[in-house]
Amino acid sequence: MKSDRVKKGLAPFGHWVNNEGLLSTMALLAAMVLWGSSFVAMKYALRYFSPMVVVFARMIVATICFLPFIPTFSRLPLTRAHILPLALMGFCEPCLYFLFEAAALGQTSASEASMITTLLPLLVAMASGLFLGERISRRTITGFIIAALGALWLSFAGSVSEQAPNPMLGNLLEFLAMVSATGYIILMKQLSRTLPPLFLTAMQAFIGTLFFGPLLLLPVVQLPAAFPISAVLSVLYLGTFVTIGAYGLYNFGVSRVAANQAAAFINLIPVFTLIMGFVLLGERLSGWQLMACIVVFCGVFLSQDTTEECENGKE
Repeated sequence: MKSDRVKKGLAPFGHWVNNEGLLSTMALLAAMVLWGSSFVAMKYALRYFSPMVVVFARMIVATICFLPFIPTFSRLPLTRAHILPLALMGFCEPCLYFLFEAAALGQTSASEASMITTLLPLLVAMASGLFLGERISRRTITGFIIAALGALWLSFAGSVSEQAPNPMLGNLLEFLAMVSATGYIILMKQLSRTLPPLFLTAMQAFIGTLFFGPLLLLPVVQLPAAFPISAVLSVLYLGTFVTIGAYGLYNFGVSRVAANQAAAFINLIPVFTLIMGFVLLGERLSGWQLMACIVVFCGVFLSQDTTEECENGKE
């Protein structure tokens, strides 16, 4: 049997392969590294290309990568009832999400923007309670308030620099990106009950290509006159490793652990972004900003309710 041969071949690594908890943890960690790196790659690409060019290129690269899966997707049980939720999901993310995030990274540092992402699991918890009827504990609400105050502190403590010409505006735009991501996650939860996550990710890329393509014709969009290889590689990295790889790894991990546990991993994104921003972009945070980061992390940690009634996260 093929499965027996595979198991025999993996025998030397049995301790690792048979431990699904370890595999899912590694997958989630890898996804967070990729998502954390996306802020740095995006910030670097924006040095050479306008935001709309970067986002459109990212979407079309991902769309091309999904083309081999069209025969498989064509056999899915799609109905008219799926059309509106799919359209709304794609409008929330990537359309609104990347409009806000690309604008945000033009005004604030990758490190500060990544800290705002720690609010995402809390926003999802609040939205799940409002729209999906999931229980929201007092602990979650308290943690959300503390984390939000920390995010505000981070924004107020930010100073104008080459990497962050307007940190207050940039962090506000990143928060709006997280609100858009929350809408996407709620719709994703509902759609994933009948449609595979890979198809939903492909639809995001396709909808994003259709949305951002015409925006390139706007007079305010500056088309690139040159294509530095480093900037092109950044865009290719965003379209493949981040758009496809990160979501694939995250979906693998979330299918094997509780949703609220998977959501907690999102809070590692700024940790990896801070490290990469420091090493690759030369970004620095002030002492007050570091203290604000600690407040955000404390709020997020406090919000983690591990009871079964409170399982929610980015799916």
